[in-house]
Amino acid sequence: MLTDTLHERLCAIVGSRHVLDDPALRDRFERDITGRYGAPATLVVRPGSTGEVADVLRVCDETRTPVVPQGGNTGLVGGGVPRGGEILLSLSRLDELGPVDELAGQVTAGAGVTLEAVQAHASAAGLAFGVDHGARSGATIGGMVSTDAGGAQVLRYGTMRAQVVGVEAVLPSGRVVRRLAGLLKDTAGYDVSQLLVGTEGTLGIVTAARLRLVPRLQQAVTALVAVPSMEAAVRLMRDLRARATSLNAVEVFFAEGMRLVCEHRRLAPPFTEDHPVYVLAECSDHDDPLDDLAGAIEDTLVLDVAVADDTARRRALWAYRDFLNEAVAAAGVPHKLDVTLPLAALAEFEHRVRDVIEQAAPAARTILWGHLGDGNIHVNVLGPDAQDERCDDAVLRLVAELDGSISAEHGVGVSKRRWLSLTRSEAEILTMRALKHTFDPHGILNPGAVLPDAA
Repeated sequence: MLTDTLHERLCAIVGSRHVLDDPALRDRFERDITGRYGAPATLVVRPGSTGEVADVLRVCDETRTPVVPQGGNTGLVGGGVPRGGEILLSLSRLDELGPVDELAGQVTAGAGVTLEAVQAHASAAGLAFGVDHGARSGATIGGMVSTDAGGAQVLRYGTMRAQVVGVEAVLPSGRVVRRLAGLLKDTAGYDVSQLLVGTEGTLGIVTAARLRLVPRLQQAVTALVAVPSMEAAVRLMRDLRARATSLNAVEVFFAEGMRLVCEHRRLAPPFTEDHPVYVLAECSDHDDPLDDLAGAIEDTLVLDVAVADDTARRRALWAYRDFLNEAVAAAGVPHKLDVTLPLAALAEFEHRVRDVIEQAAPAARTILWGHLGDGNIHVNVLGPDAQDERCDDAVLRLVAELDGSISAEHGVGVSKRRWLSLTRSEAEILTMRALKHTFDPHGILNPGAVLPDAA
């Protein structure tokens, strides 16, 4: 039970108007965008600086008060919303965006800065940011660092981890670790910045990050290619990687997803007839990216193709892929399983996953899509109750059988922690527990996320 004294101490740190105890004001922080996860918080606390984050955590550690950190609340695995009774620490006010260091090709961004804001800021300086995904208007840098977010351009630039040159973070004790100089070579001791990437707010709270920027692409061509099967899609991806030296992204989705997006967004289909599988490929910064792309497409695999080399038409083709998450969310409360497979196992997984879902939930609706170039498939299941985990269990066990991973870019969060042992050894999990205890001996930070319950 939260004492009046603790409430008063938190108000003294961040100001009473940034400590929300009214249920109507807390509501938007308490449930994730899938609608599947969330519970009431005791309070929502909105610090405005790293110092305030440190003071809040120092008080919470002293009083053994559990804290759930939250960025833009665009997460899909329940890792940034309360499980019931915690303090929800919103980092949205940490929105300072530093000047672009054009010489180093870097920028420092507060945890509450959105991906879209970083992209626009970099573009104004003639540069670009190497991570992009459909939640760009809401996802924040702190959350993206904490989950090691990916997206469509991982094939070219890597995940969020590859963009992080340094971080500023607050440990559960209130101690601040800061490494924002942006040095490209620095081997003095352990790299705490990289250790914190992908830990989902369980070891420390990222308050700012020093980010690597990349050259802005000057010319791009996007192709939407219809193919008859997942096997054909994988062969096409293989040819693209071998021949298209300027390849930027390769995405895949299926007929049911195309229909869902067109219905939800009232878009005209790209072709006159439906096709089983769609591959969206983009090439850029090449002497002739259109020729580069065309040379990689084998006519025998192609059922239909649409090509765009200007911004408006390229965005129109990307819309069929970008609106999949939104369309699924509008259709119900989905079970979302973000997994990764060896490239050679993708076709087998696509065929078998539909069968295992049908066996677990015969009336379920399955929508698949993913980042074909890095083996990341998003499995979305509509129909089963939010608490019914039979589909989750069946899908994740199939992933493990095929030597994949239960999480590719969304994190483990709450939704998949009980299956962590499928793709992490006992020794790895024991090491994770040891790190958790070292950083957070009182267990206040994001309890119930990532690590499974101890046996």
